[in-house]
Amino acid sequence: MKIEVNHFNAGFGNMEILKDINLKIPKHSVTALIGPSGCGKSTFLRSINRMNDLSRDFCCNGDILINSMNIYGDEIDVVDLRKNVGMVFQKANPFPMSIYDNVAYGLRIHGIHDDYEISKVVEKSLKQAALWEEVEDKLFESALNLSGGQQQRLCIARTIAVNPDIILMDEPCSALDPISTLKIEELISELKKDYTIVLVTHNMQQAKRSSDYTAFFLNGEVIESGLTRNIFQNPQEIKTQDYIMGRFG
Repeated sequence: MKIEVNHFNAGFGNMEILKDINLKIPKHSVTALIGPSGCGKSTFLRSINRMNDLSRDFCCNGDILINSMNIYGDEIDVVDLRKNVGMVFQKANPFPMSIYDNVAYGLRIHGIHDDYEISKVVEKSLKQAALWEEVEDKLFESALNLSGGQQQRLCIARTIAVNPDIILMDEPCSALDPISTLKIEELISELKKDYTIVLVTHNMQQAKRSSDYTAFFLNGEVIESGLTRNIFQNPQEIKTQDYIMGRFG
């Protein structure tokens, strides 16, 4: 089991967001988190790499285990954790530098300075992100000149360059056109061979197309989780059925 969540509760100040979350996320799979806005999906996602820690009033209890190690334990190095658990955000956020330097950035931060090694990783990462053929002749041009879909794939390349085990994606296609969205979905399908992916999406069709497992969140709780085909074809909870059928949310 790659990620195991046991009785996890979280919130900000006096506001409780997540309530007794129990979830198992298998490795080399795509797990979609679905549910209406404000149900806790993104807070949960950011709990997996402790991004919520950046808010002073964040508090939590319970366990999130990655390879049987509690990531909220005192011995955890949060910098190493975030290297191992990469994140792709809703809006593409390339750095204002070249395409090459965007991908190389994390390598340099983590102490790799050999130009040959960096170049190999940059090429490999851009190929994994299905972007190499589109940018190989303009690697040293500004990443800001890329289209929105290309920028998002560049951010994925930047994430995988530091060789994480897990990739978190927070609505990575919400700002993209249908063609770019399809490319990202195809990329997700390829990447799960090497990475464990947790995907927040409001798009039910995207969850059905792209994920192996689905967890339905509502009011800070996991109402139902399991194989995606079972969640969509034969949900066990009325609330799950109502949400998938568009009766609320």
